[in-house]
Amino acid sequence: MITVFGSINMDLIATTERLPKPGETVAGNGFATAAGGKGANQALAARRAGRYVHMAGAVGRDSFATDALALLDEAGTDLSRVKHVDGPTGTALILVGGDGENMIAVVPGANGLVTSADAETAIGRMSAGDILMLQLEVPADAVETALSAARAKGVTSILNLAPLIPDAPRLGRLADIVIANETEFERLAGQDGMDAQAREAALARLHAETGQTLIVTLGGDGVVAIRDGAISRAQGLKIEPVDTVGAGDTFCGYFAASLDEGLVFASALRRAAVAGSLACLKSGAQPSIPASADVAARI
Repeated sequence: MITVFGSINMDLIATTERLPKPGETVAGNGFATAAGGKGANQALAARRAGRYVHMAGAVGRDSFATDALALLDEAGTDLSRVKHVDGPTGTALILVGGDGENMIAVVPGANGLVTSADAETAIGRMSAGDILMLQLEVPADAVETALSAARAKGVTSILNLAPLIPDAPRLGRLADIVIANETEFERLAGQDGMDAQAREAALARLHAETGQTLIVTLGGDGVVAIRDGAISRAQGLKIEPVDTVGAGDTFCGYFAASLDEGLVFASALRRAAVAGSLACLKSGAQPSIPASADVAARI
């Protein structure tokens, strides 16, 4: 079983021919809303990958709450650990340029009211061998409590180091498996501007210090990881991206689902990389997450 402890948002998405520079206004050519939040996205990805998933987090008492949970509910995700609090549901304001790249501002809303007590409740219902997935869009003390409780119960924890908050390097040391993009990994390793050789050296150094499984996503260049002392690599698909929002979350959810399903590490990386690629072919974070059959057809 997989429990995702994290954020639930509504995404407000504007498309532009190109992303603006600081202080610049550009004309938009489209607008849409979509359910999002890194926690909810990863939960939905794991569910669409075919696993049983609990979502733990918070939404507000506003018009966004129902829509933010709609696709999770439709997919059969267990939402009994999602609390409703006074105030707004979390929102993300997203600009997507014509090349598929994006800029995002996240307003926590209800996500900022997730507590350490919520973490204890979520982990208290888990058993040894279950998988806990976390991100950093809920308060750091709640994430820390969840990671510590998971370790005490023998639950496998996967932490996605996004967004890159100041506590990310410290919290990263508490997880069994860490997933980061290139920038996030550089912060974790304390080293800027890594090339491929420097990145693998840093992976080896951190792995030797902590024993953790470390995974670095590289966008169109796939993924590199270290586990049990061995470096692994996997490629996604060669695509022309429409929208990269949610690709990383899709990777994380599919990776967790693949481990829960019992796939070997290399196969889990490859499946997750392919799923992340497919998520770039549609707009919106959750609407773009592919079904398991679609991923299998492209591997």
